[in-house]
Amino acid sequence: MHDASGPRDFVKRAMQAPYLEREEEQALAVRWKECEDQAALHRLPQAHMRLVIAIAARFRHFGLPMSDLIQEGHVGLLEAAARFEPAREVRFSTYATWWIRASIQDFILRNWSIVRGGTSSAQKALFFNLRRLRARITQNTHQVSTSDMHRQIAEAIGVSVNDVATMDARLSGADASLNAPLSDGEDGGSADRQDLLPDTAPLQDELVGQSIDTERRKNWLNHALTVLNERELKIVRERRLSDDGATLEALGAKLGISKERVRQLESRALQKLKTALLDQQSASSYT
Repeated sequence: MHDASGPRDFVKRAMQAPYLEREEEQALAVRWKECEDQAALHRLPQAHMRLVIAIAARFRHFGLPMSDLIQEGHVGLLEAAARFEPAREVRFSTYATWWIRASIQDFILRNWSIVRGGTSSAQKALFFNLRRLRARITQNTHQVSTSDMHRQIAEAIGVSVNDVATMDARLSGADASLNAPLSDGEDGGSADRQDLLPDTAPLQDELVGQSIDTERRKNWLNHALTVLNERELKIVRERRLSDDGATLEALGAKLGISKERVRQLESRALQKLKTALLDQQSASSYT
């Protein structure tokens, strides 16, 4: 969108582009919709670039380059031009405003912070209106507690007080790198923020204990399975020890018996396994 002459010249040319009369605007839209006239599609957004610049200027306080905001707004303008329906008899600027604003807001949400915020309409409204609402409340009420302010903002936007407090904290502080040094170490090195993060992984003795318990239970099960006859073993393996888990009907058809008979054999096999496992557990407690 920008050429070698620079963004200032681009903005100047955009502001000097002639306005379109309503009839001319409609004619261009009809030529694009009915004849796919690319020249008409080009002229329609070209005449409304000043609208993109005006809307982009409203979002300058988020700290992103103005040229990027204009670029994203231009994407929304082109989308609006491609989708505009002249039969609705509304001005193109009215229709395009929503697309331009939405494109810029999506860009800000993607790039304002490395921490991604909510993407629901309520969360977006909170992100873009929190500062304005906070300023209005403090202007009308000189002494207001933070909790009361968060409550009023939550009621105005339709989100929870916790959502407001979380967003307020995000907007009040910049992102901090986990590799940022905190202090010099005793050996002349530096400690990073990530060095202070707690490790939620299990301790080594817990991992060893889990491994031993898992192996012990596996051995118990394998030994208990030996008490089953061939048909009972097949039913337990396909019904209980398989990822898919065969149905009573399918297993009955394979074994040539009714599904009720399969259920009875399965129940008997599980009882035999339970008894065998309890016997092994009792025996191991005495060793």
